[in-house]
Amino acid sequence: MADGKVTVIARARAKAGLEEQVRQEIMALVAPTRAEAGCINYDLHQSADDPALFMLYENWVSLKALEEHLAMPYLEAFKAKAPGLLAEPLDITLWEMIS
Repeated sequence: MADGKVTVIARARAKAGLEEQVRQEIMALVAPTRAEAGCINYDLHQSADDPALFMLYENWVSLKALEEHLAMPYLEAFKAKAPGLLAEPLDITLWEMIS
């Protein structure tokens, strides 16, 4: 991956009955993440067809900035709670714009 902007698509599926709790937990990450120096955008979406499915669309100035984000205490705390909240592991993919 080139040393430049990195796009992240992160998907999370809430366990049945925990959709609202997962929404609140992820929403709590938005403000502190957007305040990080390397964050371009950090946008939470919820599927219109499946309320248990959440997606974060993120852009970072660099892979280093993303790695620093992933080590933030509030993100570590969410990752520790995730097995009790999510029906499957977080699905995180990195993307590089090519057009």
